[in-house]
Amino acid sequence: MKILGIDSSGLVASVALMVDGVIVGEYTIHNKKTHSQTLLPMIDEMLEMAQVDIGEIDCVAVSAGPGSFTGLRIGAATAKGIAWTLGVPVVAVSSLMSLAANIAEEGRIVCPIMDARRSQVYYGIYRINRGIPEVIVEPDVVPATEAARKAADIADGEKCPIFLGDGVPVYEEQIGKMFQGAEFVRPSRRYQNAVSLVELGEALYNQGEYVSAAEFAPVYLRKSQAEREREEAQKGKEKN
Repeated sequence: MKILGIDSSGLVASVALMVDGVIVGEYTIHNKKTHSQTLLPMIDEMLEMAQVDIGEIDCVAVSAGPGSFTGLRIGAATAKGIAWTLGVPVVAVSSLMSLAANIAEEGRIVCPIMDARRSQVYYGIYRINRGIPEVIVEPDVVPATEAARKAADIADGEKCPIFLGDGVPVYEEQIGKMFQGAEFVRPSRRYQNAVSLVELGEALYNQGEYVSAAEFAPVYLRKSQAEREREEAQKGKEKN
């Protein structure tokens, strides 16, 4: 089985190809180019180097969010377009769970945090195991200090929680001052990686957790800035 993985939920654009359980290709770019510029060329080059024709893909695993509104839309459009054309299913993978899966230490409490701006983060809390990470706290958007406090409370009496994601460089100092022992993943493993995503995609597919291209939609958790500004402008007009 050939699974294509796509993650553009954050700063990083990452794609990976799994063939019969083996990662045969991966391509990650973190250079501030827009995902609309990078995703399709990355997929094309990776497939060419792996000597796999796009028509051989059996399934597309894609980051379902939360995360960057623009990034999620670009990833969703790319995944839906490929899956629709090929007539193959889509596996929606939580961006936060995919980040947590970057950690291999079984039993550890992991708290991925993605910068949601406005002093908030998208976060979830997971316990690592051999398969799909156990969800302890469902994805939500909260102040960074609240996410860190919940992770610390859950890990009470165990090893301190591990934090990763693009929220770390923004809030590391603030979280570090809250409690001693907070562990932060090094930059090379801190960000989205389509290898983790495609591995989760395979596990979820085997459990029957997939949908058609038409059924797939990203999870945003909150309205975009443009939508909020439009609503505020509309409220202002109504008051006048």
